[in-house]
Amino acid sequence: MQNWFLAPWPELIASPVVWITVTLVVYLAAFRIYDHFNNHPLLLPVLTAVIVVVGILMATGTPYAEYEQATRFLYFLIGPATVALAVPLYTQLPRLRQMWKPISVALLVGCFTAILSALGIAWVFGATTDTLLSLAPKSATMPIAMEVADLTGGIASLTTVACAITGISGAILTGGLLRFMKITDPVAHGFAMGLSAHAIGTGRAFQVDETTGAFSALGLSLNGVATAVVVPFVLAALGLFTF
Repeated sequence: MQNWFLAPWPELIASPVVWITVTLVVYLAAFRIYDHFNNHPLLLPVLTAVIVVVGILMATGTPYAEYEQATRFLYFLIGPATVALAVPLYTQLPRLRQMWKPISVALLVGCFTAILSALGIAWVFGATTDTLLSLAPKSATMPIAMEVADLTGGIASLTTVACAITGISGAILTGGLLRFMKITDPVAHGFAMGLSAHAIGTGRAFQVDETTGAFSALGLSLNGVATAVVVPFVLAALGLFTF
């Protein structure tokens, strides 16, 4: 009886439909919990969902590579979701035109700080060249960061993990840090969130208000482009990459 019950299990868990359904159900449940507890940053839906899905993978003995292949369709949705962020940004164009100078300065400082701090900390702890190349673009949104890692010889899978950790930690910590520094302006709050925590931070920014979300989307977009341009030159200057 037990063998009959377990026999179809390997084929069942290999189905993309099963893992996509599991992922969506877990995320929706995590979002309900997050909403129930008044958007507490430690209950960020992405973080909760990751922990639960990893637990399910371990319990079923499913390799991550198999899960990744089964849910590949969800990766496709990242692109359209990123493009859709242009809609709220369009509503803020008049304000954006007025603030392009401070935004440009913040972008340059934030981009270089993100790249150099990642490289510096990793180097201090004895990271290999492959690891350094993989961590350099971690503050860009994931699709861009993975392309940059491939271009410079990094490990795209490591970059993916670094991006996820950066986004989750940024979304949890940035709001509290800005409040501690008594920075309440929604433009500054949103731009900092998008620049440092990309898509995950932007999702949290939209829960604050539309202005914060729109400028977070701007920070995400501009830092993605800036990182793609700057990272190869920084790595080349440090002798880690040649064109």
